[in-house]
Amino acid sequence: QVHLVESGGGLVQAGGSLRLACAASGLTFTFSSYTMGWFRQAPGKEREFVAFLSWSGTATRYTDSVKGRFTISRDNAKNTVYLQMNSLQPEDTAVYYCAADRLGYSDNEEKYDYWGQGTQVTVSS
Repeated sequence: QVHLVESGGGLVQAGGSLRLACAASGLTFTFSSYTMGWFRQAPGKEREFVAFLSWSGTATRYTDSVKGRFTISRDNAKNTVYLQMNSLQPEDTAVYYCAADRLGYSDNEEKYDYWGQGTQVTVSS
């Protein structure tokens, strides 16, 4: 059974930083063969793409609103993907989800095969 477990969320003041982690287990193929993505859902809004990092580590993409502030990385030895979030703003408040995509890389959530339960990030002004 596949498990993606996010951690690292919490309450932070505007301008602060958080580092999210997502640990994967039970994947059919090795973790290093999956593109890993981060998505978020703010209250009253639809879930949106934040960032992905391809299985090879050579392809990455960020949504415009987080470029220059967020960094996605992965440690294949630990089956973990990270999202370093700096200069956080109240509009970054959301539940953050990680997801795994076996067949390619995309900012389309429908392409992702597995999802975590999410971790809450709250940024106060």
